[in-house]
Amino acid sequence: MSVVDNYVARIDEACGEEKDLIVIFKYDKKDEAIKKILEKAKREKTVSVMIFELTFRNTSFRVYATGKAIFRKLKGKDELRSILTELLS
Repeated sequence: MSVVDNYVARIDEACGEEKDLIVIFKYDKKDEAIKKILEKAKREKTVSVMIFELTFRNTSFRVYATGKAIFRKLKGKDELRSILTELLS
């Protein structure tokens, strides 16, 4: 099992012009995943400890304390998996 599969419940594509990917973390692993992501990504903005605007490898994304993340303008799921592997390792 890969590190991504260990933390991620599913990956969905958002509707619209831009290619946004939505990551839903496993409920029992979401706090650990968010902690790892916050340690490695650059914080741009935080909204009341519930929403984090972050950047990592020139990729902008938002992480929610509920266990969801939205990655903006990615080329596809392979690029997302590469980023998640680095963030969650």
